[in-house]
Amino acid sequence: MFKKVLVANRGEVAVRIIRTLKEMGIQTVAIYSTADQNALHVQIADEAICVGGPKPQDSYINMKNVISAAVLTGSEAIHPGYGFLSENDLFAEMVGDVGIKWIGPRPETIDLMGNKEHARNEMRKADVPVIPGSLGYIHTVDEAREVADEIGYPVLLKAAAGGGGKGMRFIYKPEELKENFENAQAEAEINYGDHHMYIEKVMLDCRHIEMQVIRDQFGNVVCFPERNCSLQRRNQKVMEESPASSMTPENRADMIDVVTKAVNAIDYENTGTIEFLQDQEGNFYFMEMNTRIQVEHPVTEMVTGLDLVRLQVLVAAGEKLPLTQADVQIKGHAIEMRLTAERSDANFAPSAGKVDFVFLPTGGPGVRIDSALYSGDMIQPFYDSMIAKLIAHDDTREEAIAKLSRMIEETTVSGVSTSQDFQLEILKDQGVLNDEVTTKYLENVFMPKWEAAQAEKEEAAE
Repeated sequence: MFKKVLVANRGEVAVRIIRTLKEMGIQTVAIYSTADQNALHVQIADEAICVGGPKPQDSYINMKNVISAAVLTGSEAIHPGYGFLSENDLFAEMVGDVGIKWIGPRPETIDLMGNKEHARNEMRKADVPVIPGSLGYIHTVDEAREVADEIGYPVLLKAAAGGGGKGMRFIYKPEELKENFENAQAEAEINYGDHHMYIEKVMLDCRHIEMQVIRDQFGNVVCFPERNCSLQRRNQKVMEESPASSMTPENRADMIDVVTKAVNAIDYENTGTIEFLQDQEGNFYFMEMNTRIQVEHPVTEMVTGLDLVRLQVLVAAGEKLPLTQADVQIKGHAIEMRLTAERSDANFAPSAGKVDFVFLPTGGPGVRIDSALYSGDMIQPFYDSMIAKLIAHDDTREEAIAKLSRMIEETTVSGVSTSQDFQLEILKDQGVLNDEVTTKYLENVFMPKWEAAQAEKEEAAE
């Protein structure tokens, strides 16, 4: 087992990883930017080393500086968390080249599955159902038009590299194609240094269902209960839950078979998540694979009682998985919502500054808060706006929603604006309560009502 691990991240995910490493008796090393010198992950790690200035490119994604920090501190492994360098195959390769273990899949696997078109082709070879779309890269508007005409509108343009909604455009009719293609391609080039695009059919009234999986170097595979991540704003997940009520035991068994087949086909190692779209008939189709731990992994941990980060570390250290598929049981229901430092009443503008006071409701059964927030903390303008994840677990979905609502109501953060009111309204929405949510529900149904309510408040205040 490793004696010392460097955590190449910040915020709540760095704190969460450091806690498990400490419980495993492993020494921890935090990295930080000059803006984060007083951050919680820096305070709780056994060692901490500055890797550069406040901008991510100068620190958290400065590959040479991060690797130098690992070498200087004698770290035997690097855990990347999610975001930043977590799906950078070059960085993973550089880590291995200096004799440090990467807690994640092999660099060539990250490269393969990180390119969405290559991933789709690989899944087709493995007989995994894939959303209809282009069979290769789309380079020009004319090529895009030809594929769109063949599969039918609406279509979704996607950057082959990267994720998080960048370089993505929904096209509902032919006349929208040219301008959107050029804009999406330019955005992909700016964000990923890669202009390659592909097209897939837009599947309407679908749910976003994903399954986390782990595979060790001996070929043992364990799949975890699926997560429903359909509630999304601007292609970003807002709420995640497990299990998905739209999944029957037969659906779940089929998905486990497909995911197992997929990871075996690419000789995957460590944990990852395969994301699917599920139609109204229960059929599911491969979208992409994230080759890392995910933001929403706590809901999986809550319904299984397993520590996924611990399993990651064990597999990276060359050990066999200490459990089999039969050991994974679903216990109750878990829901997660992301608290962000944003002004939800002002088109979700970011809110940075000093946190004067914070209270997060950490007590009671089935309550979990993943956060690095504390009174006196500084919310920096350089990083993602998420400041906490609130996770509730109970016997049923209804009870979990009630618990999560109570948790959000109790949450108090002063000094910066948060998405607290927005989250509460979501949990009161009848469509959400009835679990009638598809990937476009928030955008097409909830947001118009929310925006109208905000406009009424502004008028009343004038």
